[in-house]
Amino acid sequence: MPVMEPKIEQPYAYMRHELVEPDWTRLPGWRHITATEWASAQWQRVNCIKNIKGLRALMGDLLTDAFYADLERDQAERATMSMLVTPQMMNTMVPVTGVYDDGVMPAAGQEYTRAFYADPVRRYMLPVFSDRRVDWPSHPYSTRDSLHEHDMWVAEGLTHRYPTKVLAELLSTCPQYCGHCTRMDLVGNSTPVIPKLKFDLKPVDRYDAMMAYLRATPAVRDVVVSGGDVANMPWKNLEAFLDRLLEIDNIRDIRLATKALMGLPQHWLAEDVVDGVGRVAAKARERGVSLAIHTHVNSAQSVTPAVAAAARAMLDAGVRDVRNQGVLMRGVNDSVKQLLDLCFALQDEAWITPYYFYMCDMIPFAEHWRLSLAEAQRLQHDIMGYLPGFATPRILCDVPFVGKRWVHQVDTYDTELGMSFWRKNYRTSIEAADTEALSREFVYYDPIYTLPESGQAWWREHGEVDAAHAAAEVSAAASREASIAQLA
Repeated sequence: MPVMEPKIEQPYAYMRHELVEPDWTRLPGWRHITATEWASAQWQRVNCIKNIKGLRALMGDLLTDAFYADLERDQAERATMSMLVTPQMMNTMVPVTGVYDDGVMPAAGQEYTRAFYADPVRRYMLPVFSDRRVDWPSHPYSTRDSLHEHDMWVAEGLTHRYPTKVLAELLSTCPQYCGHCTRMDLVGNSTPVIPKLKFDLKPVDRYDAMMAYLRATPAVRDVVVSGGDVANMPWKNLEAFLDRLLEIDNIRDIRLATKALMGLPQHWLAEDVVDGVGRVAAKARERGVSLAIHTHVNSAQSVTPAVAAAARAMLDAGVRDVRNQGVLMRGVNDSVKQLLDLCFALQDEAWITPYYFYMCDMIPFAEHWRLSLAEAQRLQHDIMGYLPGFATPRILCDVPFVGKRWVHQVDTYDTELGMSFWRKNYRTSIEAADTEALSREFVYYDPIYTLPESGQAWWREHGEVDAAHAAAEVSAAASREASIAQLA
């Protein structure tokens, strides 16, 4: 008989979990919703949770009044994104199955409210005031457009940050709004604390300007088609844009960015969309262009059978790959178990390749989500060796004026003051005449509350952004509309 090897205890224990679609009828407002209604993208869009009144109508007496007051205060004083959550996403909050060992729904009132507060999807889709830091709600150097994407617009909505790649923001809306959105300066409705930038040009004129730039710039081979979320664009309009991209000889990669593959899989399962993706994928393959979909999933409980079905439908339609770009957030996915559970759910059950996890960007009121670079480095180290190499995500720091950098690519790191220094090997579209761009160091800042007491004391003394810097930020924001008009 073969000798049985002793079981080796590992820091992370892999276990395959069958995907489950939570029962939406457990929620009072959806008790009579049929499976046909639930599968309708139109029903999902119409029944999004857009305000506290809508949340109360859905949840009934499951949540306490104190929670609603907490949420209302955040919407008035801290929220950078307006409230918009699809039924699909709401249904994965406190899903019961897979979260509670006994599979029993927590009781209404205090018990359910505690579970709702702790839920990782709720933490970033419905942030409340008590989630936020009171010592450093925002980093002194946080900015509305933390990656300076608008500064690098070469046409309205077209960011040219990397030598061979551009970002095309086709629209400024999404089916759902994430609290941590890095494009909070442009995407979504204005909130009491963040008035949003608006496109000046008509869509047809914006798209014409983008195409003109791409035809005139043969060094660009890769276009990320985003927004907002391309799922909010009528398919015929999106297909027309993609057809025009495929006519440009230098374009070799097209990536469609859509969180809706997870937040509104019903859209990507709709017959007209599946057929349309098939037409574009066939044309792309014929012309030697790689067409992929990039989605945004942050928690394993968001990966349901509907999400897996949507991903499979896209692969069957002919896209080369479906990849996930998550955001690393405290209380959401900041442990080895949370990250690996998510990655295995994506890879094993949904055929979505774990690709990147970005560190949360330095936008206002995001400090409670952000991790330090050191924490991110430890997580990257600790998840290695479990997943296949091609499906092991890189944790990235998106450094302002630099771009994506693997967390271990830092040049120097002052852990006391939480300042990491980075270099780059290319110029952005605004640095053509900058002779020092490739020798300069660029700074990224850790959340101040993660620093040792000596570092926190330094920031308490020196942490106010100097008046000149603040004035420059205000001036830049105020002049954006004029700059955009000049681009047109």
